[in-house]
Amino acid sequence: MFIPVISVRADKKKKRLERRKGGGGGGRGGGGFGSSRGGGSKGSKGSSSGGGSGGRTSSVSIGGSTKSAGSGQGGGKPITIPSGQLFAGRSAGGGTRGQVYGAQYYGSGYPGVAGRGVQNRGFPFFFWPLAWGGVGSSYLHTSEYGRPDNTSRPGGPLLYTAITSKSQNTTFRLLADNLTVVDLITDIQKDCSSLLRAGTPSSPSPYDDSFSSWPQPEQTVQYYRASSVALTLDGYNNTAVFGADGTPDVPLPVNIDRTLLTCLNKTIGTAVPLINGSPPAWSTPNMGVLGFFWVFWCVWCFV
Repeated sequence: MFIPVISVRADKKKKRLERRKGGGGGGRGGGGFGSSRGGGSKGSKGSSSGGGSGGRTSSVSIGGSTKSAGSGQGGGKPITIPSGQLFAGRSAGGGTRGQVYGAQYYGSGYPGVAGRGVQNRGFPFFFWPLAWGGVGSSYLHTSEYGRPDNTSRPGGPLLYTAITSKSQNTTFRLLADNLTVVDLITDIQKDCSSLLRAGTPSSPSPYDDSFSSWPQPEQTVQYYRASSVALTLDGYNNTAVFGADGTPDVPLPVNIDRTLLTCLNKTIGTAVPLINGSPPAWSTPNMGVLGFFWVFWCVWCFV
């Protein structure tokens, strides 16, 4: 199975740093690192193939309902968000772990959806896309999903953590909702411990787009889970995100710790929390009193 960074197709070994054609997430390919073709691993936390916390799960609020997010494979039949909930009428769910990998452009990682940008899209993994905040290119700095500190966001407001290599001057930053960042820190510490500088990943901090030294869209080396998670690299400036759609990504610097990058990419792909396949409680009609008597009558029929 092909996984971005981890494996290389035989016919592309000499083109690893070239732009790949879209697929999966659609639009531009993932430059020298990501791949919009998706793939990923079907392993779960605790498996030998990546992220390991033995099936840890967390609770996340979605549309007034509490759901479990964890090491499952996702999937299930998409539902339509009902009236009265945020983004009513849009689809939610259906995304699987094998589809969590996006590319380097905002809007990648949406199964079967092409092009950059996240406006008016559904939620294949239930989680909302990142809110970069600030001003600039409209597709990057949309206010559709609120500010980074929006408490209505499934998983909570955006947080980030710094992850530094112990052998090279390389610092990555993981940006996602509160639940996801806290959850993945445990997996990264476990799976990539031999590559990490002491004290990293750092304690998560609230994301504030007003600080230019914090994660920025042009520093992203990989998006995951319908652009709801981003891995950025300090010092990287991918000007392609400001150009026309289809502009080739700027290659990653050659002097970074690619071993750590590979470990992070694999761990995030196999361990990023997913919502299980069953729909939220608000999508299931309430049986109520009439339903109770219907069930009682059916049971009585067979007595």
